[in-house]
Amino acid sequence: MTNAHAVAQDWNERLSIAQEMLPLISKLHRDNSVVTSVFGRLLVGVTDIDIVKAHRYARRIARRELPLEQTLPILRELVKIDLGTASIDLGALAVQFEKSEETDLGAFVREQLAEINGNSHEMTPSDVVLYGFGRIGRLLARILIAREATYGGVRLRAVVVRRKGDDDIYKRASLLRRDSVHGAFDGTITVDAENDIIIANGTAIQMIYADDPASIDYTAYGIKDAVVVDNTGRWRDREGLSQHLRSKGVAKALLTAPGKGDIKNIVYGINHEDIEESDTILSAASCTTNAITPVLKVINDRYGIEHGHVETVHSYTNDQNLADNFHSGPRRGRAAGLNMVITETGAAKAVSKAVPEMKGKLTGNAIRVPTPDVSMAVLNLTLNTEVEKAQVNEFLRDVTLHSNIRQQVDYIASPDVVSTDFVGSTHAGVVDGLATISDGKHLVLYVWYDNEFGYSNQVIRIVEEISGARPTVLPRRLDPSELTY
Repeated sequence: MTNAHAVAQDWNERLSIAQEMLPLISKLHRDNSVVTSVFGRLLVGVTDIDIVKAHRYARRIARRELPLEQTLPILRELVKIDLGTASIDLGALAVQFEKSEETDLGAFVREQLAEINGNSHEMTPSDVVLYGFGRIGRLLARILIAREATYGGVRLRAVVVRRKGDDDIYKRASLLRRDSVHGAFDGTITVDAENDIIIANGTAIQMIYADDPASIDYTAYGIKDAVVVDNTGRWRDREGLSQHLRSKGVAKALLTAPGKGDIKNIVYGINHEDIEESDTILSAASCTTNAITPVLKVINDRYGIEHGHVETVHSYTNDQNLADNFHSGPRRGRAAGLNMVITETGAAKAVSKAVPEMKGKLTGNAIRVPTPDVSMAVLNLTLNTEVEKAQVNEFLRDVTLHSNIRQQVDYIASPDVVSTDFVGSTHAGVVDGLATISDGKHLVLYVWYDNEFGYSNQVIRIVEEISGARPTVLPRRLDPSELTY
């Protein structure tokens, strides 16, 4: 057999296995609202080639390609069980089974998924309203529409904006349909102009035109106990955001920017357990705070951070001018597409709101650069103990594989990745292992992050948490502090 023939045969065998997996994946989703993944790569609406690619991707984390022969038997066991709504990582189950030295796969799977075994039930969706429909608002809409189809736990009911002309709803629908950075909407979008409704993949989104967040009667649209996600950035303190709570049908308000005063700034995966039932106003902090906080916390817990500086290389935002013109902020008036612009960031100080032990240990600055999306944080740290590059990278790689913040921190060690490779990343931040620098107690980490899509996924995780609609993620993982070598 020639080498070329062997390669082709191997590929065809993989496709054959993936094709056998497809109906099992669909059955789990359809009958149990169970979503499967391979080390965080969701197997939703996928093809046979997508499945092969997901298993191939595993080598970046587990150091070897995950054989489809290991995950197909797990899927066969899963469809035998009456499972409740959950997100189940086939890659993690395969690795854990291999390490366990167990021989009965069925018993092992049932033991790992015991908490959702026999818990199949219909989930009542929670209502979500987006107040504002800019860059973040439209990405939140895309994610919410996909999440409703995937889990059924949250549903986008309405978007509130100020009317900007007779064709406003058509413009809004067009912006949702097409995106210069994130590509076309995955599905169909139609407009019911007479009733001010955008229909996206079967989800009816009521467009509400209003200037006053306190005077909207959401119950008139059948909306109740809604979470209002304010992505305008217009109000950041409790007094301003409380206006949402005065509208009928609203239960909670979530800000997609750093909150001021006593508002809790939540970085999901780090301090979301601080959310109390009585919290009616919360902040999802900033994209940069979400990117750096998980990495800083695990490094501080493992090695101790004496002090550090965070330099953010950040894509330009809508706040900057396209051409040189007046701007109330220093330097931001200069053309965003032509210049690197030094500006301030509160992200370094904001870390301490999620991780109090980091208070006073960090300084920060930012450089806006002429790219439309994906940013990088350079963490220049002085630790309490000496470290080696390989040691730190091994720890951070294990965090992405074995810890309970694997949705927040990803890891990559590829010599050719650049910013556009991270467009669409669902993680809060991705550590670039090849760029890590260590010298005694001095450590420099480079963290990529999609400051639009990655952040928006963090926001949705909070929305699901406060709505009681967060899917169970299995198998359970360790706290990063429990990782051992």
